[in-house]
Amino acid sequence: MTKLIIQIPCLNEAEDLPATLAALPRQVPGIDTVEYLVIDDGSSDDTAGIAARWGVHHIVRHRRNRGLAAAFQSGVREALAQGADVIVNTDADGQYEGADIALLVTPVLEGSADIVVGDRGVARNAHFGNFKRRLQRIGSAAVRKLSATDITDAVSGFRAFSRDAAQRLTITTEFSYTTDMLIQAGRKRMAIASVPIRTHATPRPSRLFRSVPRFIMQTGVTMARAYTMYNPLRAFVGSGLVVALIGMVPLLRFVWFYLQGQGDGHIQSIVIGGALLVIGVLLCILGVLADLVAANRKLLEANLLEIRQLREKVDAQADAFSDSADEHPRRSRTG
Repeated sequence: MTKLIIQIPCLNEAEDLPATLAALPRQVPGIDTVEYLVIDDGSSDDTAGIAARWGVHHIVRHRRNRGLAAAFQSGVREALAQGADVIVNTDADGQYEGADIALLVTPVLEGSADIVVGDRGVARNAHFGNFKRRLQRIGSAAVRKLSATDITDAVSGFRAFSRDAAQRLTITTEFSYTTDMLIQAGRKRMAIASVPIRTHATPRPSRLFRSVPRFIMQTGVTMARAYTMYNPLRAFVGSGLVVALIGMVPLLRFVWFYLQGQGDGHIQSIVIGGALLVIGVLLCILGVLADLVAANRKLLEANLLEIRQLREKVDAQADAFSDSADEHPRRSRTG
């Protein structure tokens, strides 16, 4: 039995959620069971109540708003606990075409991809303005470079991933999971694919960010943090070498004037160059230390994966034992 769970992170989506749920498929080729999961991220409206009345199978509620990344992670944990073999994430605002979920899960079911991202065709999408198109293309190009993947729509939230991929990924950012997830997956050598999907216009503004500059800043911080986490040696040592090379310029300038007999008036070059050189060396040392921390992180992630798998085996054995006990109840003896 192959189970698909479609998760929907929500924040005050009582108005749009019914239409989104109605558009979701009840059956998907290659899937035996399709279930829905709604994550209510501290909504002040009746989002959870609407989900329950529409027959959503699983509902996770946050007492207060914790952000999209936390809602996504909570949904993944619940989907894994409910035995999902494939997980699809979609938005509650109806931006994505529910029927295209079949396109997302096909590469996962075939075993050709661990993660599949829905490509909205940003360059020619009629629902995006010119500025948004350029911004999305620049951001996706940066993510492709940092993650060593070939994904054309890096911030698309319409994506499917296998159970194994969900177990191996841990979102660490508090803003958005999209770029963090791809950089992690790319550096962990997961198979990532993209498929063209259809989109719909969403007249209301995004609730993820308050302004475009804020979105750009937070996304940039997330990308830099994720890349540094998985490539600390290259990030720190590269930065250290650049600073050290810049520091060599005033030092060489002093040497030049010193050889000309004019070194007395250029002591500041030694001070500036020496300071930059020391900073560069310190950055290189930090890179080595950060690389050791990253190696330790890989060991911790491997242990976490094994713990999750062992927990699943224990739960499965407990369920089997419980079913066996129900089929063969004990009979009391009288002496």
